[in-house]
Amino acid sequence: MPPSAEPGTAHLRVARPTDDLAAVVRFYRDGLGLDVLAEFRDHDGFDGVMLGRAGAAYHLEFTHQQGHPAGRAPTADDLLVFYLPDAAAWRAAADRMAAAGYDPVAAANPYWDRHGKTYEDPDGYRVVLQNAAWDR
Repeated sequence: MPPSAEPGTAHLRVARPTDDLAAVVRFYRDGLGLDVLAEFRDHDGFDGVMLGRAGAAYHLEFTHQQGHPAGRAPTADDLLVFYLPDAAAWRAAADRMAAAGYDPVAAANPYWDRHGKTYEDPDGYRVVLQNAAWDR
């Protein structure tokens, strides 16, 4: 199998539905500072927005289908974790969340509170800004 076909080297899309596409986009765009990479309207009954950073090996996709409720996150430990080892960059990310009106919440697992801040998006899913490097 060629290296580009292996899951470990593929571009990763994390996709999930939402009941409030506009609110979720504000959280990830204005709070987290991700860029809108693409969006679509009424594609086979779905609206959607992809957010991330150009050139990054991942992006997030949020979709909404009229008449099909998505609901909230199943647990408080459903997380996306962003490792930000640079203290100034981590503080800037937390300051951007505060400026956009998002306050940290207590993490379900206290590990994340030791070196990070956890935020809950409008659907109840949580994002951790971890002031540490992923070194494994």
